[in-house]
Amino acid sequence: MKIILALLIFSLIVLFHEFGHFLLAKRGGIGVTEFSLGMGPRLFSKQIGETRYSVKLLPFGGSCMMVGEDGESDEENSFGSKSVWTRISVVAAGPIFNFILAFFMALFIVGSIGYDAPDVVKVMEGYPAAEAGMQPGDRIVQMNKTHIHVYREVSLYVQMHQGETVTVTYERDGERHAVTLEPKMSEYGTYLLGFQGSGVRTKGNVFQTVYYSAYEVKYWISTTLKSLAMMFHGQVSADDISGPVGIVNAIGNTYEASREDGGFYVWLNMLNISILLSANLGVMNLLPIPALDGGRLVFLLLEVLRRGKRIDPEKEGMVHFVGLMLLMALMLAVMFNDFRNIL
Repeated sequence: MKIILALLIFSLIVLFHEFGHFLLAKRGGIGVTEFSLGMGPRLFSKQIGETRYSVKLLPFGGSCMMVGEDGESDEENSFGSKSVWTRISVVAAGPIFNFILAFFMALFIVGSIGYDAPDVVKVMEGYPAAEAGMQPGDRIVQMNKTHIHVYREVSLYVQMHQGETVTVTYERDGERHAVTLEPKMSEYGTYLLGFQGSGVRTKGNVFQTVYYSAYEVKYWISTTLKSLAMMFHGQVSADDISGPVGIVNAIGNTYEASREDGGFYVWLNMLNISILLSANLGVMNLLPIPALDGGRLVFLLLEVLRRGKRIDPEKEGMVHFVGLMLLMALMLAVMFNDFRNIL
């Protein structure tokens, strides 16, 4: 079951990503020769107008093949014949559509069960928060210079700044207060500030629902970027990195854990994972790495800076090819790590 769920989630996210490219290409007058879900040999396909719509054997990935996308072409509807800003919009549309998809899924979750307000429900005796006068009902609005909107940001901040002194700003009865807390080591060997949230979500009005749905996407984008920064600085070990196999396993574990709560909560948890993955795919594709959308955007922005003078398509194609080979090697290494962690 977990494999089926993972395939459905991956397929939806990739399909929406490629649909972004497809829609903006069509809008910009660029011919699309094939729009496909999956990779490898075709299982079935149908030609409609100039475009062949296909489902392929390997259920990961997808593509939107455009006329003249990878080289020179004299055709009027080719990718290269369009203005640089049209091409930028087409390339950027994939990641942007991932963020749009994540927003609509978040809208369903927040509209159904609300958002996790950063409210304190318990203050632990003998810890810094109690000694500084914090009380249940206080709403945390800032930790040092980081603004807080949902309680998960409190947990994330504490996790990423273990043992560091923090100035917590909170609201009580419409007034703001600030206290400086120095974490205290607990009996379990972790640093604690001494307050806890309830984990209970708060339902809001229409404006709050839209706002917190957008903020949900922003949260996962920010978390992805922070995770990348931690990897860059060596704060994350190789064992903590997951690829497709690890994600399938995580989806399966979440599904099994949610079944006891009923189908509605299975649905919500699958949507929550989908938001994370869709936002993650959007961010990763915008990284300035050859073969990814972000790498292609770099070349297009260089063209803008060079006032319309294009980089040699053959040289650009070679850079993207090398990037693709390196990404495939990285993917194999990550998948090996997934299997090692599971076994």
